[in-house]
Amino acid sequence: MSLFRKLFGSKFDPPKKSSSSDERGRHMPKIDVPVDERFMIAFKENGGKFLYCTDLEEIHTNFNSILEETNWNKEEGYIYSKSIKKTFKKVNLQLTNDLEKASYFVTPIEALIAENGALLISSNQIAEKKINDYPNNIIAYATTSQIVHNISDGLSGIKQKNAPKIPTNITTIKNFKEEQEESFLTYGSSAKNVYLLLLEDL
Repeated sequence: MSLFRKLFGSKFDPPKKSSSSDERGRHMPKIDVPVDERFMIAFKENGGKFLYCTDLEEIHTNFNSILEETNWNKEEGYIYSKSIKKTFKKVNLQLTNDLEKASYFVTPIEALIAENGALLISSNQIAEKKINDYPNNIIAYATTSQIVHNISDGLSGIKQKNAPKIPTNITTIKNFKEEQEESFLTYGSSAKNVYLLLLEDL
């Protein structure tokens, strides 16, 4: 099966628009969509591409599939995070320490934001550089337990996980299409081509 068919054939595909006869009344209570499904819908509406994985072996398999189908396996990538280098140590990667030479960037994230489908990152992932300094092609690695409702929840999680030393340079990646509007957390960042490898850990 094509990687891209897997990417866009997920069970988290946005629901099709219903006909007017099926629409809920304005005074009916809102349907409570699970937080993981809300993230997937928003992430894909932003233009992001994801693969849902059940174990690390599947993570490695799908990671290699992304590299092959984009021809990035012939290019050099960049990894800043030591934990990501350890996660993908069994994958044959061509890496560079020069950001300007890198065709893609592999990174973990701090949190996945359900309300807008954004990736929350900090200096733990990008040091003190701007996200715009990194390659436009990003392969992000995260787990389902990192999905939170909103940015406030994500920031709280960063503080709890990293206390007493809170990371700096906190920002979001959510511009997966050129027409996305900027916010104070994405100001000055260009649209990114993002693939998300999501590991089920709940």
